[in-house]
Amino acid sequence: MAYATINPYTGEELKVFPDATDAEVVEAIGKAHKAFLSWKETSFAERGKILQKAADILRHDADEYAKFLTLEMGKLFIEAKAEVELSANILEYYVQYAENILKPKKIPVKDPVEGEAVLFHEPLGVLLAIEPWNFPYYQIARILAPQLSAGNTLLLKHASNVPQSAAAFEKLMKKAGLPAGVFHNLYATRPQIEMILNDNHVHGVALTGSESAGAEIAVYAAKALKKSTLELGGADAFIVLADADLEKTIKWAVFGRHWNGGQVCCSSKRFIIVDEIYDKFIAYYRKGVEALIAGDPFDPKTTLAPLSSQAAANEVKRKISEAVKHGAKSEEVGLTVPNQGAFIQPTFLTNIEENNPARYWEFFGPVSLLFRAKDTDDAIRIANDSPFGLGGSIFTSDTEYGAKIAKKISTGMVFINHPTKVEADLPFGGIKRSGYGRELIDLGLKEFVNHKLIAVVDINARF
Repeated sequence: MAYATINPYTGEELKVFPDATDAEVVEAIGKAHKAFLSWKETSFAERGKILQKAADILRHDADEYAKFLTLEMGKLFIEAKAEVELSANILEYYVQYAENILKPKKIPVKDPVEGEAVLFHEPLGVLLAIEPWNFPYYQIARILAPQLSAGNTLLLKHASNVPQSAAAFEKLMKKAGLPAGVFHNLYATRPQIEMILNDNHVHGVALTGSESAGAEIAVYAAKALKKSTLELGGADAFIVLADADLEKTIKWAVFGRHWNGGQVCCSSKRFIIVDEIYDKFIAYYRKGVEALIAGDPFDPKTTLAPLSSQAAANEVKRKISEAVKHGAKSEEVGLTVPNQGAFIQPTFLTNIEENNPARYWEFFGPVSLLFRAKDTDDAIRIANDSPFGLGGSIFTSDTEYGAKIAKKISTGMVFINHPTKVEADLPFGGIKRSGYGRELIDLGLKEFVNHKLIAVVDINARF
């Protein structure tokens, strides 16, 4: 596994990093465990002070941190700055709320005369975070902020194409005053992941990535009897009902499918439009996509980013070809993308029947799967006809009715009149092949803690 920065727009290899040795991995685990023994005893106020300092640094040096995201995975610079701000928001969320969320809870007991019962939330120890390239800072922040707030320590194994982003976040936390060993970036290899999880000082793993990676890590964790959380792929439905405000809906549709180059687990990938407005929606949506401008992600005029690598672009092209082989109709839309860079021409796929395997795939790029639904019930059926269950959205003028429809969608998140999004104060996670567990807010904070019961019983209580 080569850790290297290769600019997706120019194809230039900018910097290469050596893989960690087994000895370095063992040393990192030892330091993380030693750090845990003191970190778990630090006050919430001290932990919060460090997280707040990190948030302040991110905001002060936003351009510098954003630069790494654009260089390493091709994110539009304006979107890179937004990711920096989101990461700062997540850090601040736990500064404000961690102590209150984790305060001991007294449990009502049947006979209070006999004593009392209190539930405490204690940190487990060293955790491993395996993170993807599409949101290099946000993915770190949403596991680091809650787990460090809880008193755990963290080892990071980031994606091999964003090594400088990973190193930048580690330096950020050191600059903010985090003690040595509490958070450590490792350029670990795949075999070393199993080695890490088999170490007795490591107590859990959080992964965001592909289905195949999730399945592999889940097996490692299960064999080692360690807790795991998995945030995997998604094929979010974007349901458009007949009474939707089309002008606003189209704007959200274009954004929901194409932000971050279409490389978002929870981006809008399957557009399900009721029959009576299908043709009108497609016509307007096509015009919206045609207005996208592919180019240098540092250029503020660019609105469509390259994919993270040429390999990623080739994989999307292969999937489009396979979809067509199985009967789908493909239409390339918009201005021709540059030959330079790992670009994919925005593509519409229609006529995707139930016997077409592409109907059940995730397309990680600017590819829109378009479905005509007979009515609302049919739209729900199509939306749930997916192995994934991450997020989704419903567009309608009747938000109360939209909320009722949302309850029938089998996913972890549903938004009314907005594509699935991420915020510091909203939980994130899915069901089915989109994984298990939740990140952010109180749910993410309590994923890797020991919910310890301490019961005090009157020694004179009757047997």
